[in-house]
Amino acid sequence: MKERVILHSDVNNFFASVECATKPELKDKPVAVTGNPKKRTGIILAKNELAKKYGVKTGQVIGEAKALCPQLVCLPPHYDLYEEISRKLHELYLSYTNFVEPLGLDECWLDVTDSMAYLNKSGRQIADEIRQKVKQEFGFTVSVGVSFSKIFAKLGSDLKKPDYTTVIDKDNYKKITYNLPLNSIIGIGRRLENKFSSISISTIGDFVKLEDSFLQHLMGVTGLNLKQALLGEEKSQVANYYTLPPPKSIGNGTTTIEDIIKRQDFEKVVAFLAEKISDRMIKHKVVAGTLSLSIKDSKLKTTHKSMKISPTNSVKELVKNAMKIADSIWKFDYPVRALRLKASSLASSEAVQLSFFDSKKDYSEAVELINKKYGKIALASNMSSFLNTNKHPQE
Repeated sequence: MKERVILHSDVNNFFASVECATKPELKDKPVAVTGNPKKRTGIILAKNELAKKYGVKTGQVIGEAKALCPQLVCLPPHYDLYEEISRKLHELYLSYTNFVEPLGLDECWLDVTDSMAYLNKSGRQIADEIRQKVKQEFGFTVSVGVSFSKIFAKLGSDLKKPDYTTVIDKDNYKKITYNLPLNSIIGIGRRLENKFSSISISTIGDFVKLEDSFLQHLMGVTGLNLKQALLGEEKSQVANYYTLPPPKSIGNGTTTIEDIIKRQDFEKVVAFLAEKISDRMIKHKVVAGTLSLSIKDSKLKTTHKSMKISPTNSVKELVKNAMKIADSIWKFDYPVRALRLKASSLASSEAVQLSFFDSKKDYSEAVELINKKYGKIALASNMSSFLNTNKHPQE
């Protein structure tokens, strides 16, 4: 079998880079995308290179970041803009190959194996050309890893930033990657990292030396597949962009500016979340057979329940069923801090839904009110949600 040539393109500081590229007045200024300082989510979501030089870090409280960099420009996130830019990046990548597989909004794998012959370019040359085009057309930079497998292409894009191409091939992959910390690997989160650390397994090289039986006990078949990939034998291929499967679940959540007690305010938030979820289900041409609701109270205790529903992608039906769940687990006598709504058991559907404002008039006013009172929905921050991986937020 012909050895694959796979790229992984990762936008440097995506949210902050998009803000700077679309707002010329921010040139040469330290910039951070943040939660609202008045909200509990008043933290740094992303920062540009200038802010990074002052020591500003993702996850930092805004006040701490401002202490390090008093001139820091703090901006709210604009998720619709980020999604639009992401789609345009995909169009650029698709000019090289149909095998483009997104990983969150800001990252993509590209299989350019068959593209190299007709382009008369190597994988590195294609990566360098993409970096140059992104700078010219978008005004920000990407780092690109080039390798024979998805896992090493991803590791390559992470190694040197910003605006760099890193090649990891069959001859050098062990030398380059086996001394890297274990959390460099997609799929190794904090919980697993702590488990491995407790038995003195801290690098990729340590990981691949583990016995298969131990890995299977700890991680199941996922651990065995990960070890195989890190030994240079990954079998997973880059998906064809035009035949990507729909996500396994779609969700949205928010932390409100002020606690909610009244049922009618609760329902307004649910309506806002349902509208976002419905839009994405319609885009993917799916309906949901299960709905889940998570409620976090002011003491950070979370209550959760799932319910089977008649397959739907209707905002009205999602809200009706979410409120049935809420009424069964919540008495609306205690402050609610955050909500999350998730649709799962997704099945294909070609049904066409009327516009939100035509078919859900009861909720259009609610959405407008929730915009004013509680602010925009903040997307989740775990990498697994966008395409059911472990990196980005958007379930």
